[in-house]
Amino acid sequence: MATSGKRARARKRPRGPRRRLPMRYLLPSLILVALLAMLMLRGYVHSEILADHRVRDPAPTGQVPDHILRGGPVIDARGTGPAKSLDIPDRQLVLTFDDGPDPEWTPKVLDKLKQHNAHGVFFITGTMASRYPELVKRMVAEGHEIGLHTFNHPDLSLQTPSRIDWELSQNQLALAGAAGIRSSIFRPPYSSFAGAMDNKTWPVTEYIGSLGYITVLNDTDSEDWKRPGVDAIIERATPKGTKGSLVLMHDSGGDRSQTVAALDRFLPDMKKRGFRFSNLTEALGAPSAHTPVTGVDLWKGKAWVAAVALSGNVTAILVVGLSIIGSLVIARFGLMLVLSFAHARKVRRRDFRWGEPVTEPVTVLVPAYNERECIANTVNSLTASEHPIEVIVIDDGSNDGTADIVEALWLDNVHVVRQPNSGKPAALNNGIAHASHDIVVMMDGDTVFEPSTVRELVQPFGDPRVGAVAGNAKVGNRDTLIGAWQHIEYVMGFNLDRRMYDMLGCMPTIPGAVGAFRRTALERVGGMSEDTLAEDTDITMAMHRDGWRVVYAERARAWTEAPESVQQLWSQRYRWSYGTMQAIWKHRRAFLERGPSGRFGRVGLPLVSLFMVLAPLLAPLIDVFLLYGLVFGPTEKTIGAWLGVLAVQLVCAAYAFRLDKERMTHLISLPLQQILYRQLMYVVLLQSWITALTGGRLRWQKLRRTGVVEAAPGAGSAASSASGSGVEKDRRPVA
Repeated sequence: MATSGKRARARKRPRGPRRRLPMRYLLPSLILVALLAMLMLRGYVHSEILADHRVRDPAPTGQVPDHILRGGPVIDARGTGPAKSLDIPDRQLVLTFDDGPDPEWTPKVLDKLKQHNAHGVFFITGTMASRYPELVKRMVAEGHEIGLHTFNHPDLSLQTPSRIDWELSQNQLALAGAAGIRSSIFRPPYSSFAGAMDNKTWPVTEYIGSLGYITVLNDTDSEDWKRPGVDAIIERATPKGTKGSLVLMHDSGGDRSQTVAALDRFLPDMKKRGFRFSNLTEALGAPSAHTPVTGVDLWKGKAWVAAVALSGNVTAILVVGLSIIGSLVIARFGLMLVLSFAHARKVRRRDFRWGEPVTEPVTVLVPAYNERECIANTVNSLTASEHPIEVIVIDDGSNDGTADIVEALWLDNVHVVRQPNSGKPAALNNGIAHASHDIVVMMDGDTVFEPSTVRELVQPFGDPRVGAVAGNAKVGNRDTLIGAWQHIEYVMGFNLDRRMYDMLGCMPTIPGAVGAFRRTALERVGGMSEDTLAEDTDITMAMHRDGWRVVYAERARAWTEAPESVQQLWSQRYRWSYGTMQAIWKHRRAFLERGPSGRFGRVGLPLVSLFMVLAPLLAPLIDVFLLYGLVFGPTEKTIGAWLGVLAVQLVCAAYAFRLDKERMTHLISLPLQQILYRQLMYVVLLQSWITALTGGRLRWQKLRRTGVVEAAPGAGSAASSASGSGVEKDRRPVA
């Protein structure tokens, strides 16, 4: 990929208040935050981690009124008078079902009740009602009564009044959103008979009554949650004689097949004995527990249910995306390792050769725009070249004296071409027109070459089928954290990729920092194009489509100055990603063509689109799900999976560093680099997609350079008297 934006005139920022960050920069971040919020909401209503499963031991009963302990299963503690205890009338059975609705068992329970023309009371939790609102709506539509069972099913005797208020209000919110009603009946989690009330649960019952709720316990427990068998469930649910009863069953919380089977026998048998299955308020002769919800409360409930549904759908999509990105990561790294190993074996064989050694002189083009900090280092590094060269510096309308600095060096075989500011492609085409030789090397004005770089770079041209060669671009300013991260990216993400693409015969990009072209090949494809912002990717794809081989010379090392701030890195990668998308779109017809163009179109374009445009867009899901797993669980499995992906990346990075003979110490920062880079690349790519889809235009952005990369490591200072050029050229500037 190209290294630095060189083409737009540097615009001085006016002094004054700092400009606000444009919305186009905020939108990608907001989308990521929204996706994370959806995931957190999903975890909130699905996860058991947030639920309090503590159950308190029994306490003394001295504070509980005797008539409550000896009374019925319904307790009305509303108002200021003494609490009332109510029994179910004779020959009345109130079937109650806790913990639902459940997508598998609740419909089956409802089917049995409908089949036998019976009604019941469903005490729903807020989490389940939020997830399956259509079942709550069906309950109400079929004449059943709804009661509250808290939002997260905690033991309320262990909770504060504020937590109790929250559990009830959230439960009501879910009910309003699902069915448009409120309910005035409530069953505490982990409750049983009235006789089991104690000094801890009774104050909760009184508090619940003060909020306007009737507390509903039970006097007949089917114990279906134990799954004792259908016969045992029926026996325990059957009241004595004709006594009315409030029966406890469950439609959620596990396998409820025995409950469903028991209902199929229990309902007709009890009807034959003269029992009637009624809602609670019908059995007590009281007004319905349901109250319609209107206005703001209704819309709040609907918004809540809609948000939960959206979070579930979004999460399902994210899970698919995570599966895809996980598979892509493993497949890509596996392919990179295998093909990189094969590439290393091929180029290091003793008998490997591209063809006859290339010894003829070549032209090195250095397009430069406002490169006063770097240009001297760049040109001086070329004078030490072990291969005969001529150097042409194309000054693209610089206003900082870049051309004057080069002329002041008075170096042999180095001359300057001046032109009005026209852009990097135009500068390169102008340089090609002035080139004296058939092989043209291109580099950036902030890059330095090793003495052997040009020689290594041009040797593949011994094969007449080779039209272009990609060199090994390396980060020179790697002492900072951002520099070290880019060093990892260059060695692992770019150069290991190039080995893979070389073996596949579909190299997507000749880096602007170090690349070489056969002049005839450039002329056949029309030279450097201004159609995209990634002219290096564009020309490389054009080479493939014209039938030329594009290969990688790993020993042709060039040292470039990488961006030193996040803002500069953002600007550079934004242009890269947008330019790559432009190049892919420009050459999209290759997918349908025949011959070399079709091969590149059906192999190279899909790989570039997948690994450089789509996969980075999904990569942040790895870290989003890490956060999700840490909060909602399973924490150990989540951390293990994340570390597994990191381990694969570390293996690939270590192998890439070994191939490039780099020190492994920089890999210490790999975990943090992976996390932060994923988010940065996501935001950059999403912004590029937005720019492309909205028809926006992106200008070249000149990055600020410091000239910190003075010479290639081990190359020493390039003396002005260094030779190795075989061609004498006038050092005067060329108009």
